[in-house]
Amino acid sequence: MEFESNCSLMKNTSASVAWSSKLPQGLDVEISHHPITLHCVANLIIAMERLNGGKGFTLGTEFRDEDLLNFLLESAVEEHIVLELESAHTERSEASRAPGFSSKGEYECSVTDSENKCWVLNKGSMELHAMMLQGGSSYHKVHLNLSTYVTPVPSETEARPVALGIKGSNLYLSCVTSGGRPTLHLEEVADKEQLKSINHESDMVRFLFYKRDTGIDISTLESAHFRNWFISTALQQDNTKMVNMCQRDSSNRLTTFTIQRHN
Repeated sequence: MEFESNCSLMKNTSASVAWSSKLPQGLDVEISHHPITLHCVANLIIAMERLNGGKGFTLGTEFRDEDLLNFLLESAVEEHIVLELESAHTERSEASRAPGFSSKGEYECSVTDSENKCWVLNKGSMELHAMMLQGGSSYHKVHLNLSTYVTPVPSETEARPVALGIKGSNLYLSCVTSGGRPTLHLEEVADKEQLKSINHESDMVRFLFYKRDTGIDISTLESAHFRNWFISTALQQDNTKMVNMCQRDSSNRLTTFTIQRHN
């Protein structure tokens, strides 16, 4: 430790002599043992160079410590910190590219309306019909694969986005405009991976419905593409059997369903 201290002293003494030989007469430099930053060293070098550069500055007999301090402060290097901030436009662009709905899971289920009519697939017209089924014909009941989704921003309601596909096929329920109004369709989806992640601004939103539970196993299914339009069935006395879309205030349609989970 004593050897290191002597070496440090020799270095400091040599540095002091070197600086002293360049300073105007009457000034001296003392090297302290306090740690200094590179910023402080730069300020000191600039000040000494200006003193030694002969820029019209002369030392008089009344040159005081305060004068030297003011000169050093005038020569100090100002430090500017620049922070790189992402623009709001960039953030909005990335947000728009982010998927709005991500598939979380899937389970098998069947659906009946509040009059106990079951959903049946009419293969001739490729439509879903709501019909009363007797014991021997219950096998006509459609079984669905219900896929649930999550969103980056929680919904203001307790509704959960879902997609409804006919089990054993590539057919999925969708809500699209037909004849100037939202209509329920069965569409074939060749690549089901397209439904794994759906951008909230894409046309694929037509396959999504908000499932809102109103009681034990009782739910409504609202179109995510056309809000306030619900999957519905006709009243029993009505000859219309097709499962279709209607608005909430429709008096001749049923919009509540029992969704029975099978696994």
